[in-house]
Order: sequence, then C-alpha cells, then structure tokens
Amino acid sequence: MQDIKILRENSDLLIKDLEKRKDKEKIKLAKQVLKLDEDWRKLKYEEDNLRSQRNSLSRQVAQLKKQGKDASKILNEVKSIPAKIKDSEEKRKELETKIRTILMALPNLMHETVPYGKDDSENVEIKKWGKIKKFDFKLKPHQEVAENLDVADFERSAKISGSGWYFLKGKLALLNQALIRFAIDQLVRKKFIYVEPPLMLNKDAYETGVSIEDFEDVMYKIEGSDQYLIATSEHPMLAQFKDEVLKEKELPIKLVSYSMCFRKEVGSHGIDTKGLFRTHQFNKIEQIALCKPEDSYKILEEFQENAEEIHKKLELPFRVVNICTGDLGSFAAKKYDIETWMPRQQSYKETCSNSNYTDYQARRANIRYESKGEYNHVHTLNCTAIATSRIMVAILENYQNEDGSITIPKVLRPYMYGMKTIK
Repeated sequence: MQDIKILRENSDLLIKDLEKRKDKEKIKLAKQVLKLDEDWRKLKYEEDNLRSQRNSLSRQVAQLKKQGKDASKILNEVKSIPAKIKDSEEKRKELETKIRTILMALPNLMHETVPYGKDDSENVEIKKWGKIKKFDFKLKPHQEVAENLDVADFERSAKISGSGWYFLKGKLALLNQALIRFAIDQLVRKKFIYVEPPLMLNKDAYETGVSIEDFEDVMYKIEGSDQYLIATSEHPMLAQFKDEVLKEKELPIKLVSYSMCFRKEVGSHGIDTKGLFRTHQFNKIEQIALCKPEDSYKILEEFQENAEEIHKKLELPFRVVNICTGDLGSFAAKKYDIETWMPRQQSYKETCSNSNYTDYQARRANIRYESKGEYNHVHTLNCTAIATSRIMVAILENYQNEDGSITIPKVLRPYMYGMKTIK
C-alpha cells in the first residue's frame, strides 16, 4: 500500500514514478487521492476546532454557574457540538475508506536503478554465467524424455485431474525431492529458519500480501468458504506477521519455506504447453526476509547471490536481468530474474524472481517494528531459491544424452542414493 505521506509531502515524486510506468489511470488516482486527503484534513481540522470550542465553552459554563449567572445559552451551544463532531467523523471515515482503497491500488515507488522499458523485451541483462553446451543430436521435449523413461505420466494425470497436472514417478520424483532438500540445506547452513506454511489462506490474510482482484483469476478458491489455496508461500509467510509490532533486535528475520503452490494459469506460453514448465501445481523453495529499511537492498543482493549459487552448483547456464518499469508489477520497488538456458528452445526462461517490496507490503499488512520508542514499517523481500518443476525442465534439457537418458547433476547425487543417471 502506498504511503499517504509521500503524496502529501512529495506528490511530484510519485507522479513522475507513475509516468515511468506509463500508467495514466494510476496518475488520475494519485491526483484524486490528493484531493480526498485535502478534504479529510479539512474535516479533521474542523473536528479539532469543535472539540477545542466545546472545551472552551464548557469552562465558560462552569465559570458562569460558579458566579450564579445564567449559562443556558452557552450550554445549548455546547450541547449542539457533539452532533457536529459525529457528522464530521462519519464523513471523514467514508473518506478514509476511499483513500485506503486508492492507496492500495497505487503501485510502489520504483528504485532509481530500475531501467525504463515498455515490457519484458526491454529487461536489462546484467550478467551471464555458465558454458552453453552444444549437442550433436536433436534434443527431445522434456515431457517426451520423461515419458520415455517412465518417470512422469501426463496422460493419466489429465484423465483424472485435467491438463496442467502431472504424475512424477521413480527417479524423477526422487530428483524433485533432491532439489527440495538441496535448496533447503543451502539456506539452513546460512542460518535461515526453515518453515512449512499452511497451504490455504483466508481472504483477509491473503489481502495483506497481494491484491485479490489482480490474482483472483489465477487463484483456487475453496467453495463455500473464504479460503484460497496459496499461489506462493510468500503470502502465508508474510501474513503470519499481520498487525504485529516486531522488536528491533529480532530483525532481520530470514526464513526459507517449502510449499506446494497452486495456480489456475497455464496457457500457451511456449513450444511446450504440455509438461512441467507451466503447471497448476508446483513445488517451490522461497527466501523471505523482514528487515529494517536501511538493510533491504543489501538483503536483495544477498538473496540474489544465494539463488545464483544454487544455479551454479547445479551447473545450469543462466543470465540475470534487471526488470524494467513496464514489467515490474505494482508491489516491487526493484526485481531481478534469473533465466536459465533451455537448449531445446534456444532461449533463457525464468526460473527465479527476487523482489524488494520495501515497506509497501508491510504497510498493507500493518507489520511494524519498534526502535527507540518510534514505530516504523519493516521492509519485506522474497526470492525464489528453486521452483523444482522449472529446474527439472532445465535438467531434462541440459543434461539430456543421445540415448534418452539424463545425467543427474553431481550436487544432487548424495540426495539420490548415489544414482548418476536416469535411464
């Protein structure tokens, strides 16, 4: 949620930021909320004056009575003031509701290092890592390889669940678990607290971390309740701190979570619409942090380093992109993506997102910390450590052999009972 103080004290800053996003509707909303806030402050000023007037007149009444004089005229005036205050308060509360709704719709302020661009085609590449392997045979689609090896079944899952679901079997199922344990171990060694969150959230909790209106089309709602299956563990991991005041000495709080995630969206976004890359259910390890404002960009880089280290240990070529203004989304002030090389598709595909939400999300969830008697909102960050299904696609392509077998990355073999190949 946007900070009303920014609009009051530096509205030009927000307007210029919205101009970078090319969002005319949000610019209109920003100007509208400025007018509503002006009306709110006028009402608040009038209420304060009425209370002051009531106190002053009450003292006059007391003085007149003490002197034995008639105070009825002033007393009638005093009695009329509470109704005026109540009327003003009701109008002000209506304005507060409108103001909050608009503040929740306005996007976060972007960091100065966010590059300008109209869409994802203009994200800026920061670095590349890894040697791209040249294959002297024609690569097969990852889902075909998995079915040939009898380690996945997309036909039977479609029969009982519909498209976008899958069975993992045998060594591929073990590979999935190996990726989960590997990523958790990497982060627990770095003193992250491991958490397994609930897989459902009620609407009130969900709205602390995301706009339901923006996500409703991709979220699974539980019929007959106000609960939703989580689309990412970031949401319950943040919501657990809703309306809490944390102690300064507790910060930063660094958590690593594992969960299954559920999304309706699949769609035709590439050459492999069947398989593991875009699915309704997937496994993800997430890095989460709540910290003091001055630490958030340092932690953003730390999270990025952790995610890159995981990709490097898996020996998967990747590139890092700085997400541009037109692709950033409303919550993040800055975001990096790691895109892993998919040799069959001859392109890099997103396997990790790393975002600093500054105080935007915490303001919405009302998560604060106390420092020397003052209360400020924490900054929140989230970063994918591994989304296993996408990484499995990368492994099934980058580690594919001519005979149809798959070499298991060395770092995962201890988690797979010493197996070296899937064949």
